[in-house]
Amino acid sequence: MTESKTNDTSPRKGIYLLPNLLTTAGLFSGFFAIVSSMNGRFEAAAVAIFVAMIFDGLDGRVARLTNTQSEFGAQYDSMSDMLSFGMAPALVAYNWGLAEYGKFGWLAAFIFVACAALRLARFNANLGVTDGRFFQGLASPAAAAIVAGMVWTGSIYQIDGDNIGYLVGLLTIVTGLLMVSNFRYNSFKDVNWRDKVSFLTILLVVLVFVVIASRPAEMLFGIFFIYACSGPVTTIRSVRKLKLEHVVGDSDDADFADADKDTTATDAKDDSKSL
Repeated sequence: MTESKTNDTSPRKGIYLLPNLLTTAGLFSGFFAIVSSMNGRFEAAAVAIFVAMIFDGLDGRVARLTNTQSEFGAQYDSMSDMLSFGMAPALVAYNWGLAEYGKFGWLAAFIFVACAALRLARFNANLGVTDGRFFQGLASPAAAAIVAGMVWTGSIYQIDGDNIGYLVGLLTIVTGLLMVSNFRYNSFKDVNWRDKVSFLTILLVVLVFVVIASRPAEMLFGIFFIYACSGPVTTIRSVRKLKLEHVVGDSDDADFADADKDTTATDAKDDSKSL
């Protein structure tokens, strides 16, 4: 009797279906993007990467809402991100505009893949994390969106990627390097999505969706390109003197401790004055 009760109360082994199903959908989208680019369907490949971003945003939130987080799910999500936001964008860019440029072409694609792997490994190891409001370096989905948006926009306007291969390679390399930089990017985690908003705010949100839907390729590429540029601007504004460790370096060098202390002290002074 005692043994049977012990077995009944032991934790059940298995894998949570719903969040891992969404992760699998994202993985499939990334793989579909690679296959589509190999067949010359670059617009479909770019769209598939954006679809993978949607699933990547859903799986973690669904896991938290349903209390189905697991170490397996976290590792599976990381592997899926490596393919969908590391391998897929690099190969899509390579097949679209880098294949004819020899070593420069495949090295540019490899730099993006390597930087995506380093970015994910650093994120998983929680190195250099000091403020939940910011990401350290450009997040891999945002970097993938820039490359996919470039290919999508070029395909719509019937631009032959081989004619602008050096520009494609340069953007791919820079985007990859931004992922492993120490630039601070707003994570928007401090936004309270449960707050009540005015009717005008809802109307503006609807208008934004309409604008994006009317020209999705150009708008998404522009939004994520601006977001990529916001990192250096945010970093420069948050430090008194820009140093090499604020751009790239070890995690201990990138803690922005002085800037955070200065910001906290300033906020405290402002609060005391208001009182």
